[in-house]
Amino acid sequence: MMFLEFFIWGAWFVTMGTFLGGQLKASDIEVGLAYQTQSVGAIIAPFVIGLIADRFFPAQRILGVLHLLGGFLLWQASLAVGFSNFYGYILPYMILYMPTLALVNSISFRQMQNPEKEFAQVRVLGTIGWIVAGLLIGYFNWEQANTLSLTFQMAAIASLLLGIFSFFLPHTPPPKPRTEKVSTRELLGLDALSLLKDRSFLVFFVASVLICIPLAFYYNFTNPFLNEIGVARAAAKMTLGQASEVLFMLLMPFFFVRLGVKKMLLVGMICWALRYVLFALGDADGRGWMLILGIALHGICYDFFFVTGQIYTDKQAGERFKSAAQGLITLATYGAGMFIGSLASGYIVNAYTTAAGHDWQTIWLIPAAFAGAIILLFSVAFKDQQT
Repeated sequence: MMFLEFFIWGAWFVTMGTFLGGQLKASDIEVGLAYQTQSVGAIIAPFVIGLIADRFFPAQRILGVLHLLGGFLLWQASLAVGFSNFYGYILPYMILYMPTLALVNSISFRQMQNPEKEFAQVRVLGTIGWIVAGLLIGYFNWEQANTLSLTFQMAAIASLLLGIFSFFLPHTPPPKPRTEKVSTRELLGLDALSLLKDRSFLVFFVASVLICIPLAFYYNFTNPFLNEIGVARAAAKMTLGQASEVLFMLLMPFFFVRLGVKKMLLVGMICWALRYVLFALGDADGRGWMLILGIALHGICYDFFFVTGQIYTDKQAGERFKSAAQGLITLATYGAGMFIGSLASGYIVNAYTTAAGHDWQTIWLIPAAFAGAIILLFSVAFKDQQT
């Protein structure tokens, strides 16, 4: 399940900016709008989870239906002519896909006795799926052959496979009985908002929103950046980030015991700022090692922030609202934060367009500075929190 879930995403998401700018001749602002669709899906995700998964239908069946529909939409996106046509397919696709991130987490957590120790061992298969997708793109040289539309078709086939496979996953019934009295608050999945009464979780939630604004630059424009400056088989090289993610995923139980949630989150945030500085200073020649190191930091960046946050959220949520809580943290990160970041990144990259391409050094220093300010702000807020 985890392998296919993230193989699907990695198969098209990394290179979408290159595909849009190259084959569809989209502007940087339009690239930002396309990536913003993940945020629209993430904002809707808590309502889907709260309305359906926590009460009415088993999570694995919902997962299957969403991926079957998603496979059709991805295939249609691969055939799109022009940005508007493409956007008409990718927007509904992301509205269907983003709730599945919370669903696969919920299905996993419900089968585990000790998620803090067990989840990383399952989640690592998702990272391997993302790596395999990137290596296949590099092997077939789709970035240079004007055939990036094939990445969407590869993802569509994988989505159909996961849709079918989902119906054979362990039964994960809704945690709440249908006969229980339902309030509008519960139906909309807003019960998880009660977690914000805890000051530690509130600090974590706000930090998640703000740090994801500069994070959007990496997801949206790293592949176009690497291709523009002449890095060969950029998508394949970017899988080094997921390889380091596998390593740190396996080491997470060790760090949990010795660092705790608070320090792990701060280390993850610091590494996000550092990688942008490395991108600003690096190039495809003598300082190529800076680019490689910046990519390799992804293991700490992602695991220490996102995966730690998912485990922390599950622990804080309690048994009744686990799915809604996962939807809430998806709303904070991929939703609110990435929504602002995707829009801002498109305008900023467009503003620093030059005759030769882009002023990438300035572009990367902007999210680095913003991330640094957030780190300083929340290192103070985290200081007195026992997490």
